[in-house]
Amino acid sequence: MGFGRGYGKVILFGEHFVVYGIPSIVSAIDKSTTATVERVAGRGWVLEDRRPATPGYKEEKLEQQRDSIERVLRAAGIDTERNQIRITLAGDLVAASGIGASAASCVALARALSDEFGLGFSDERINEIAFEGERAYHGNPSGVDNTAATYGGLLWFVRGKPIGRISIRHPVEIVMANTGLVANTEAAVAGVRERKERHPERYGRIFKEAEALVHAAKEALLKFDLKEVGRLMNENHRLLQEIEVSCRELDELVGIAMESGAYGAKLTGGGLGGNIVALTPGADLQERVARAIEREGYEVLRTRIG
Repeated sequence: MGFGRGYGKVILFGEHFVVYGIPSIVSAIDKSTTATVERVAGRGWVLEDRRPATPGYKEEKLEQQRDSIERVLRAAGIDTERNQIRITLAGDLVAASGIGASAASCVALARALSDEFGLGFSDERINEIAFEGERAYHGNPSGVDNTAATYGGLLWFVRGKPIGRISIRHPVEIVMANTGLVANTEAAVAGVRERKERHPERYGRIFKEAEALVHAAKEALLKFDLKEVGRLMNENHRLLQEIEVSCRELDELVGIAMESGAYGAKLTGGGLGGNIVALTPGADLQERVARAIEREGYEVLRTRIG
């Protein structure tokens, strides 16, 4: 039986802008999806999905998931007409929007296939295969999610360029909070593209501001100036509002986090649902923010970056 694991992720800066070559800062989190692959009699493949999930997520993503698995199998060179396999997905990463669930499953599956069939794939090859799987969910993915799911850590990501690692003084507590809304990332990306083409001057200004912001954020992280990191997260959320990928629930969660003392908060991922991330250094602040959000009926994840 082959086994693989892929990390969940949080984008701290640059979602949507990263599609256009602007840098992004992303961190893996301490939750992951696991995959096992075992050969069984017959032809084709079967799936058992045991991942915890936001209600409706698995059902809404089912067709994309099937397409994704087929793409991963093709990229890995596995012929299931000759080798029927059973795929089991599990782990402690909640299948939800904005947390890298699809990328984590693609990476986990690619690693499990490599293990079961003795393919010896490097991390670089795992990342390439997972990127092919991500096409089913995102259409034109930037590659940031699968890169974080593959390599872990705190990363500086520019589409089409080698990844860079960002070292900070020590890990920092964050809170991720789930709107409970299942988002369509492909539609969100397409919407931004359509509006950018329709309003080139306004979107050009926003994108220049986003690029300057992510460079400032990198410097703040390297200096471990967490107050400045938080301020820049707030600015990043404002830019994401301007390109119309936020929603009432995301804005509400950001507001609750800030009112509870978070250094900064923003939507993370594709938007139009999914998750926010709040910067909450220290266990006490993390717990205060998490409980305030939970009191409003939302699910939270207490984790760390770096």
